[in-house]
Amino acid sequence: MLLATFCSRHGRVRFTVNAVKHPIKRSFVFFLIPDFTMIAFATALDPLRSANRMLGYDAYSWRLASIDGKPVRASNGVECAVNTSLEEERKKMAGPDRPNMAIVCSGINVERYHNKSAFAWLREEYNRGVAVGGLCTGAHILAAAGLLSNKRCAIHWENLPGFSEAFPKANVFADLFEVDQNVYTCAGGTAALDMMLKLIGDDFDESLVNRVCEQVLTDRVRSPTDRQRLPLRARLGVQNSKVLTIIELMEANLSEPLSLIEIADHVDLSRRQIERLFRTEMGRSPARYYLEIRLDRARHLLIQSSMPVVEVAVACGFVSASHFSKCYRELYARSPQQERVDRKQLLAA
Repeated sequence: MLLATFCSRHGRVRFTVNAVKHPIKRSFVFFLIPDFTMIAFATALDPLRSANRMLGYDAYSWRLASIDGKPVRASNGVECAVNTSLEEERKKMAGPDRPNMAIVCSGINVERYHNKSAFAWLREEYNRGVAVGGLCTGAHILAAAGLLSNKRCAIHWENLPGFSEAFPKANVFADLFEVDQNVYTCAGGTAALDMMLKLIGDDFDESLVNRVCEQVLTDRVRSPTDRQRLPLRARLGVQNSKVLTIIELMEANLSEPLSLIEIADHVDLSRRQIERLFRTEMGRSPARYYLEIRLDRARHLLIQSSMPVVEVAVACGFVSASHFSKCYRELYARSPQQERVDRKQLLAA
């Protein structure tokens, strides 16, 4: 039980622990994957440190783990030392050092990470009642371990197309974070902060969350369903509400593209009016813009998944692989096959 006392000399509230009742304590293992995203890791870890400071005792403890106990390099090139290996974590499962939560920290190139030992460890932790989490692209690792079937989850927007195709049984959303029973996932970046503040708030109360927010200089905890990306208006620099509505329709219908007539019916405009609006606002025809966003999705699928080119074509609304390849080459000056070859060579370098 926490008690708040006011210190008149310094004008601030102190939190103290009532010794009669056992205080809340929660332990974490952060499992680092090569090329993990440092900002997501830091914004998940530091709220715990701040909460401990506000509370006056170590409510939260943590350790870092890697597959072999060796340091792990983040995507920004910084090497991070760890405390334990996966083998050591397995030994802790049945003892007092078993964590309350195991969080996977990953980032770029997550689709090429395949480690059966890591997947088995995550499943065993989960089956023993340990909560599991994923930062940034960590949902990909959890899904590969078989832990996200019929679970709500979040992943970074850039990885969402490939993830959706690779793990159709996972209920993935472009949200900041998702909590589904004992599974916590977030989209990375500063969304990790929001997810951890939610956890701290569940453990304690809003007053502690507010104090942590003040420490890390953020003015609020964002809702799980707040958007990951900038609103279209800011992202595209477009102010016309009709154009924005049309683009939202296009982005929501990539695998089965709408005809211009269907779009016109949705927004109560004529085809000619839509053509004129897009020429003015976007500098291209609506058909051309629609094609470009479908090809952009295709590029993400080629880079992030092992889907055959013909399946990528179908997923992005193309009637044939040859038509898809022709359009792709015209926009990116290389074929879909060459895109994948270039990606593999880059990863191998």
